[in-house]
Amino acid sequence: MAEKVLLFGRWDTSNVVVSDPSLRDYINLKPMYVPHTHGRFAKRKFGVKNIPLVERLINKLMRSGQGASKIAGRYIRGRRACGKKLLAMKIVEKAFEIVEQRTGKNPVQVLVDAVTNAGPREDVVRVQMGGVIVPVAVDVSPKRRLDVALKNIALAAFYKSFNNRTPVWEALAEELILAANNDPKSFAVMRKEEIERIARQSR
Repeated sequence: MAEKVLLFGRWDTSNVVVSDPSLRDYINLKPMYVPHTHGRFAKRKFGVKNIPLVERLINKLMRSGQGASKIAGRYIRGRRACGKKLLAMKIVEKAFEIVEQRTGKNPVQVLVDAVTNAGPREDVVRVQMGGVIVPVAVDVSPKRRLDVALKNIALAAFYKSFNNRTPVWEALAEELILAANNDPKSFAVMRKEEIERIARQSR
């Protein structure tokens, strides 16, 4: 009988349930010992859906700031995780240990519930109409919902551990638990509600 493949040698991903039907095709829970695909899907069209969800979270932890505000770069570069995948893996593994201790649940299931609750369903785009730029509400694709949710979860972990004694893995575990419970104290859930509120006003 073949040995079951467990994430980090500890957690089973075969019994994890994705409650949102729209996200099932984009949340990859293929069992792997080490969540690292070595970039083999990077240049394939829609290849990101083949990357395991845990590895996508690890990749978000390595990113620096983007956009007009570089505040994210300040937090992430300050924690020395930018570009260092082994360090990011250790952060996620320690966070999963804390999640399992506090909740008694499979931490991969908690991560899936967290991204489901933290992904915005509506967003705003700017459309030019007769020389005037007008904000218009649009539906968000499942791929972007996951990207935004993972980005905000990673940013929340660094934000909560910046310039204080809270380790980043403990802050990440706390954010995952709050987001999985759809708690308004979660940074990622708060950002989702703010994005959807602005979209409702632009309908």
